[in-house]
Amino acid sequence: MTDAKEPRAHLRDCPGFVRFWMASTVSDFGTYISTIAIQVIVVFALHKGAAGVGLVSAARWLPYPLLGLVAGVLVDRSRRRPLLVITDLVRGLLLVVVPVLALIHHLSLVVLMLFMAAFGLMSLLNDAASQSFLPRLVPANQLTSANARLDQSASVAQMSGPAIGGGLVSLLTAPWAVLIDAASYVASGLLLLRIPISEPPRRPVSLRGVRREALEGLRWIYKHATLRPLALSTHGWFLCNAVAGTVLPLFVLRTLGISALGYGVVLSAGGVGAQVGSLAAVRLGARFGCGRVVVACRVATAISWALMALSHQHWSVWVMLGAGQLLLGSSMGAENANEMGYWQALTPDALQGRMNATRRSINRAMIVIGAPAGGFLGDAIGYRSMLWIVAGGFFVVAITLGLSQFRYARVDDALI
Repeated sequence: MTDAKEPRAHLRDCPGFVRFWMASTVSDFGTYISTIAIQVIVVFALHKGAAGVGLVSAARWLPYPLLGLVAGVLVDRSRRRPLLVITDLVRGLLLVVVPVLALIHHLSLVVLMLFMAAFGLMSLLNDAASQSFLPRLVPANQLTSANARLDQSASVAQMSGPAIGGGLVSLLTAPWAVLIDAASYVASGLLLLRIPISEPPRRPVSLRGVRREALEGLRWIYKHATLRPLALSTHGWFLCNAVAGTVLPLFVLRTLGISALGYGVVLSAGGVGAQVGSLAAVRLGARFGCGRVVVACRVATAISWALMALSHQHWSVWVMLGAGQLLLGSSMGAENANEMGYWQALTPDALQGRMNATRRSINRAMIVIGAPAGGFLGDAIGYRSMLWIVAGGFFVVAITLGLSQFRYARVDDALI
């Protein structure tokens, strides 16, 4: 196992990271395609509104709050590479179900929700293992750079994936476009299988001590002076983002009358911004500290949603939507590497699985609440009104974090 505190000059000295990066990149491209495809299936194939989009999204994330704490304990007890490989391959097989059900005319909202819940369970285990596996591949002082590299390739996928996804949906129909994502997960699993690493032995499978170990993970996050405000603020961010993600496709597709291909092109602007932000992330964190960077990025996120709420049905719609997505992508690209680098550098290896699964589970619980709530409220009071509410929520989240001790946080301090 790579010693996380061993000094290394470059990420290229970490051969396992290169394969991990490749696997992440492959699956990222497929994910952006299926994201659009699933939303289009709900809106056009199943003829549902924002409430339907919200219910499907909630089903996707429901396993996180239900099983997240247990999953974190199991990840810390397991070897992480085999877990990543298995969950990727199973997700690939699950994604084949959508076109098969469409072909035999048995695809319904309930069936799609059940499918998404099963997919979400595999994603829960994969997410916890993936973010806990990275500190075993690179030294602690390279974690921000490693996360920035992952974000850069993800932003390239974000730039092209939505447009490609929109085109594939138009050409092949949405159910068949999902097969591209299925293939990407299989490819990712095979790449991860070839990562050279020696991990600690797997502990015996048992539920004994799960409660005690889960509580240990909770205490680590919510009693820490800087991790606690960061975690609480991020929970609020996910609540706002869940509402926004549910309302946006309906706002674009129905209120503004933009096609699925046009929607994909708009989302691609976010990928351009994410590339810019991720390229600057390491430099910004080193100069200003990760705390100030994250707070500033969350302010920018609020502004981005306000810009999108200003979009109307004339030529400027592309300008406002594009500018909003560009700013949103930039803020998220600069924020993520700094935030994740801080989490991973500060947390001991023995707690990585629980730290990642715990915070992500509560974040996803916010999606389970926010996605359907945003959908029902959007249908009731209007999609544009909900986007303005979202922008205000993001401002509150940013201000709250800016008033906490986290604003002084630096990744270098976590390495001392």
